[in-house]
Amino acid sequence: MQRRNLMKAALAAALAAALAAPALAAPIDDAMALKGPDREKKLLEGAKKEGSLLIYTSAQSDDMGALVDAFKKKYGLNVEVWRSSSEKVLQRAVQESRANKHAMDVAETNGPELESLSREKIAAKLQGPYLADLIPAAIRPHGEWVGTRLNVFVQAYNTQQVKKADLPKTWEDLANPKWKGKLGIEQEDADWLQGEVAELGEARATKVFKDIVAANGISVRKGHTLLTQLVVSGEIPLALTVYNYKAEQLKNKGAPIDWFTIGPAIARPNGISVNKNAPHPYAATLFFDFEISPEGQKILAGRDFVPTSKKVDTPLNKVPMKFVDAAASLDQGQKFDKLYQELFTRAAH
Repeated sequence: MQRRNLMKAALAAALAAALAAPALAAPIDDAMALKGPDREKKLLEGAKKEGSLLIYTSAQSDDMGALVDAFKKKYGLNVEVWRSSSEKVLQRAVQESRANKHAMDVAETNGPELESLSREKIAAKLQGPYLADLIPAAIRPHGEWVGTRLNVFVQAYNTQQVKKADLPKTWEDLANPKWKGKLGIEQEDADWLQGEVAELGEARATKVFKDIVAANGISVRKGHTLLTQLVVSGEIPLALTVYNYKAEQLKNKGAPIDWFTIGPAIARPNGISVNKNAPHPYAATLFFDFEISPEGQKILAGRDFVPTSKKVDTPLNKVPMKFVDAAASLDQGQKFDKLYQELFTRAAH
């Protein structure tokens, strides 16, 4: 009995000491907390010891490749990239986290999925010298992901089939019979619709898009890249939801495509988060710094993305924009998914 009492007392003392002791910082917190002019040097030293970096991304291979190649060339580090849809990036990251398997260092994908990573308690608190350079819409209140670029929803048209002078000035103009059989939209742009509802009001937005589809029909296609390519081919002379960077890329290559906006463009920040259990925390932090630095942001601008750094200028951000909040997209997602299907997906068949 006395021995058991002594053991209980020892365990109680040990527990009390453990509770009183300050929690040890996770390796990613140590890396993020580095400050001063030698932050980059210390991060690189740690990254070289770690040896590599694994990024999960939904960005196009050539777009993310430009950023990764520049990072590898500058720092001499090995970088592996796993690419899939934003939904699968989220799914894989969550499954691995719940299984206590930590492979991903960095997630570079769409805003709503990054917000989900934060809510799943997977994302680390981000710190760094370049955060102050970003536009307010790129910064989340919790600080667990940041917008690195904007997906700006615009309208795009085939310049051989549609004259600039004939472009619609309002959404109501697209109910004109001259647009019959000429319109297209992406299959899952409920966040764009959410922005338009905020801009137009729900009653007007619902009526005008119903009227457009009822009068002229609409081709619903899966994937923004595909939709943009169909504008170029002329199969869809005018698309309602194209990312302006993709239209600009093809336009600059000589394709017969241009873009415009009806009212303010709906914009959604996409970006980066770092796994709080990143197996390569110093390499992950170094990549985070690189992507939001003026150097990394210029690379994104060179790919015709809309960067979020105020230090990098681009003609693509010169249009009025209305931002869709990623948290609101998650919280109201079912409502706008349902409305989107009613207005476009189901109505198109």
